[in-house]
Amino acid sequence: MIDIPRGAVTAADGLVVVDKPQGWTSHDVVARTRRLAATKKVGHAGTLDPLATGVLVLGVGRATRMLTYLVGSDKEYRATVRLGQRTVTDDAEGEISAAPGAAALLTEDGSVDVATVEEALAPLRGPIRQVPSSVSAIKVGGRRSYARVRAGEDVALESRPVTVHRLETVGAPVVHDLDGTTVVDVDVLVACSSGTYVRALARDLGESLRSGGHLTALRRSRVGPFGLDDARTIEELAAAVAADAATEGPRGLPVTTLTSAARAAFPARGLDEAETAAVRVGKPLSPSGYAAGVTAAFAPDGHVVALLGDDRGRARPVVVLDPA
Repeated sequence: MIDIPRGAVTAADGLVVVDKPQGWTSHDVVARTRRLAATKKVGHAGTLDPLATGVLVLGVGRATRMLTYLVGSDKEYRATVRLGQRTVTDDAEGEISAAPGAAALLTEDGSVDVATVEEALAPLRGPIRQVPSSVSAIKVGGRRSYARVRAGEDVALESRPVTVHRLETVGAPVVHDLDGTTVVDVDVLVACSSGTYVRALARDLGESLRSGGHLTALRRSRVGPFGLDDARTIEELAAAVAADAATEGPRGLPVTTLTSAARAAFPARGLDEAETAAVRVGKPLSPSGYAAGVTAAFAPDGHVVALLGDDRGRARPVVVLDPA
């Protein structure tokens, strides 16, 4: 691990897209980034389980105020579903609770009946109601669902509406024999709305096929406009900060600036000088015309001033990023 001397860097405002390693919690990544950025003001836009890898969007400094509006962005994943076994967590981190096997999915020549798998995937696409995994951060009676499950309680969560824009298999399924149990690993691509549990998709696919199912791998490839091409590993970020600390001039964590992040993530609205002055002190403007979500408002020189939300016939600042 590259060590950064304390006080060697200064924080900057902006987004950092991290390629989260397996085994790290999202909080682990935030904690490490706080040290690299020399500030406690770091947060993330949507957690990833320790099993998962891939895109984790962090906000540093004033960019933490954007995160609330990035959390709801659509997401994309690459996942491996193991058919033939259920687990208590719906992923490979939990104990196996049942192993019906997936032999029924095999044809006479031992290959997987892909048509049957595809038929079971179809009802999981589009607007659906999904019961989240019981081992989730959803609160039940003031306590996290996962805490209740780990304490031995039976937790039944209510279904909620989500949208699965894309759910398709990638490559050929792979058959394994695990101590006499036939299992089938299926790689899938998933594009979905915020709040969708890919673990629950694996579970529901397995239940539809009467084989049981759980995730064995999960990699998030995109959050809103930010993908793996934008992401850096923790080691790459640490190396960049260390190299920067050895030079003269401004130092800090390499970030996507507030203006660049706002242009990438939100519809844009240009302001004139009078509108810019009004927004900086929290005054409303004429409506932007976007009924859902927020609009990024830019000053005449092109830098972001605020995020606006249409409400009661006016565009009102929901976050002022460049106050008077």
